[in-house]
Amino acid sequence: MGQAHPRRSVALIVEDNQDERSLLAALLEETEFEIVECESAEAALAVLYIKGDRVAMLFTDIELAGMMDGVELAQIFSSHCPSASVIVSSGKSDDRLGDLPPDAVYMAKPWRALDVLMIAEHARVSDR
Repeated sequence: MGQAHPRRSVALIVEDNQDERSLLAALLEETEFEIVECESAEAALAVLYIKGDRVAMLFTDIELAGMMDGVELAQIFSSHCPSASVIVSSGKSDDRLGDLPPDAVYMAKPWRALDVLMIAEHARVSDR
């Protein structure tokens, strides 16, 4: 019989810009995370309900496709996965930053690849 492989923690990337989402996914593929990409908060919530016990990190833009923005997603995500890391990003100043969950990290765009990897490493270590 083969050995069972442990389930990998999930990094959920929510970004409506395909190029930025692909870049984040490529960066995070260098980590031990299983990467799941979504373009809207609604799609991310569907993933959260299916894989919620494995989601260790959410990386979301504030402006998203669909009816919900990244701040609302971060709030819902934090209430369902309180030990997971939440990173919220935007290329514009936003008056909603005060509405972010207390433990959320804000990263202004353009972010640096090294900063993204450092946050991912912290999320991975915290997930152990």
